[in-house]
Amino acid sequence: MATIVQCLSSCATLSSKFKVLSLKGASSSSSSSPTSSSLSTRRGASATLCSSLSFSQSVSQCVAFSSGNLWVQKNPLRQLIVCEAAPTKKADSAAKRARQAEKRRVYNKSKKSEARTRMKKVLEALDGLKKKPDAQPDEIVTVEKLIGEAYSAIDKAVKVRALHKKPGARRKSRLARRKKAVEIHHGWYVPDTASAATEAVTMAA
Repeated sequence: MATIVQCLSSCATLSSKFKVLSLKGASSSSSSSPTSSSLSTRRGASATLCSSLSFSQSVSQCVAFSSGNLWVQKNPLRQLIVCEAAPTKKADSAAKRARQAEKRRVYNKSKKSEARTRMKKVLEALDGLKKKPDAQPDEIVTVEKLIGEAYSAIDKAVKVRALHKKPGARRKSRLARRKKAVEIHHGWYVPDTASAATEAVTMAA
């Protein structure tokens, strides 16, 4: 029982963080089951040394107090005492949600900003190519690379749900239409009559 008193004394000095203290003491078959009177006397001595802790005879029962919990497990071969410090207070759920919302807002803002920047570069390149009188068909390859980067940025924004899939599809379609309008302007692409009329109505709208 002296080892139990030492364990209870050391449990009183536990910090607020979670710590586990375990003692195993072997006992013979003759002295493994003390009488109830001697056990209650020793419990009283232990309580005077460590007033904030107490123990129970079954591991299925837990004695809870302000500074933590204590379990005592007994079997014919050994005695196991486990002391736990009281857990810290849980974080405020409203404050946690506010931090998560702010983190998502900044992340989504960066994704949407990247998509807009890529689109702006494509539109500026197409406007410059359209105003260039002696433009060559090979110059459209550079614009196509920029369009691919813009498509990738839009798809990433849609994947992380920073941008809805329908606005993402409209932006990609807008870039494709502007590229086709530049090719038609320089004569690099000749559409069919029916498709050209439809394209003209779409561009006018």
